[in-house]
Amino acid sequence: MQADVGRVTVKSDWAVATICLDRPHKHNALTPEMLAQLEQILMTLDSDRDTRVVLVTAVGDRSFCAGADIKRFKALQPLDMWAHWTRLGHRVFDHLAGLRQPTIAAVSGNAYGGGFELVLACDLRILAEDATLGLTEVGIGTLPGWGGTGRLRDLVGTGRAKELILTGEPLTAERALAWGVANQLMPRAQVSDAAHALANKIAARAPIAVQMAKQAIDAGDAYQAMEQISSAATAFTEDAAEGFASFTEKRDPQYRGA
Repeated sequence: MQADVGRVTVKSDWAVATICLDRPHKHNALTPEMLAQLEQILMTLDSDRDTRVVLVTAVGDRSFCAGADIKRFKALQPLDMWAHWTRLGHRVFDHLAGLRQPTIAAVSGNAYGGGFELVLACDLRILAEDATLGLTEVGIGTLPGWGGTGRLRDLVGTGRAKELILTGEPLTAERALAWGVANQLMPRAQVSDAAHALANKIAARAPIAVQMAKQAIDAGDAYQAMEQISSAATAFTEDAAEGFASFTEKRDPQYRGA
């Protein structure tokens, strides 16, 4: 009997690629095999000039992702945990966070542990109104190991990050919106449509400018240098010429990503 390792799929519709976690009977808990599949998908998307926005979704609406598969990582020896499991997760989530295209997490169900860390690695987040998020690792004697401590701190501030991580208490969708973790809350049945609508809106903008704007925002204290370089670079693209022309001619622009 083949081991249940789960899978991660990807499909494209116009300029939007949708990544989907597909292990619903295990609450989409992540296995090393799923992380490896996700890494390969991200490598392909990163070099795809046609993809302008990436959605991250999951099969089922009960759980977006329950985090790492506990049975898999509990079977590891300490050095294997360090050398393979945590390093793999960090590498994959860093790749997702650093993807040149904007990313949107469409969270129809709950996301805990590594599942919440996956959500945090995306640029934008649309949550179901009844979803909950949490970094609950202290409850099983460990701590967030795939970037959650830093990404949550950067998003909500040190005090709030410590409250959530040190207590392990879940974060409601309403509180997530108030704290800036969620960009939008929607009824569960409308999360996917809302995420696609946002993705299509971003994809309709000049893709080089969008991607460089994301890079400038993520540059931290170096944002001024990134703005100057990126503004100079984008000002002479074909997209910039089309943007100026469409504005003058009072029509919708048709950007080519060039």
